[in-house]
Amino acid sequence: MNFIKFLGTAGARFVVTKQLRASGGIWISLNGTNIYLDPGPGALVKCLSSKPKLEPAQLSAIILSHKHIDHSNDVNIMIEAMTEGGFKKKGVLFAPQDALDSDPVVLKYIRKYLEKVEILKEGKSYKIDNLSFTTPVRHKHPVETYGLVFNYNSKKIAFIIDTLYFEELAKAYKADMLIMNISRYVPHESGEVEHLCLEDGVNIIKKIKPKVAVLTHFGMTMIKNKPWEIAEKLEKELKTKVIAASDGLTLNLQEIL
Repeated sequence: MNFIKFLGTAGARFVVTKQLRASGGIWISLNGTNIYLDPGPGALVKCLSSKPKLEPAQLSAIILSHKHIDHSNDVNIMIEAMTEGGFKKKGVLFAPQDALDSDPVVLKYIRKYLEKVEILKEGKSYKIDNLSFTTPVRHKHPVETYGLVFNYNSKKIAFIIDTLYFEELAKAYKADMLIMNISRYVPHESGEVEHLCLEDGVNIIKKIKPKVAVLTHFGMTMIKNKPWEIAEKLEKELKTKVIAASDGLTLNLQEIL
């Protein structure tokens, strides 16, 4: 089965540190290739407690969109699990340069367990087994951050990770399925928090017109306003299928795309 499983939908520090929502990241399984995106706090536990269990040794790659702790906390233990304790050299880590060089989050001895480390850069294409993806544009975020567009059969699946809104986002992430990190219900008063708010997400959906839009990575204001009710309302307004991700949600891509 081709699927995307949300092992956490927490965004923003208070939701993560209080574990109001889990923060394990996302497991992506496309055409026989398993990838882990942003293994935040609890990623390994969530994999092994998932029903059915997700086996880290079956991963081909781990992707860090950026080095913030809610996206990278479990990266080292997930690499160790993917490589069976480091005894089986395998897998690829994709990460921005500053996650490795400047205040690195990936331990140097752990990197030796991997077959390869690839650096994410703006406008680049990458391949894992028989699957390819691009990082179309660098995001506006305090650390080096990239979203992803996967080529899945004849379709595209896009992930817009943490970022301040800017006009190029809609063009960069034109896709059949759009998964967006929507941390805030309204814009931050000072504009200093570089995350998308709900209004930003609505604007992007209107421009891209995906077949399916998925909202995730919720901060406190989004949770208080009940994301599932927001999604239901938006679906009626936008005439687009809108899903509010929940912890443990599995999207069967054969059914949804």
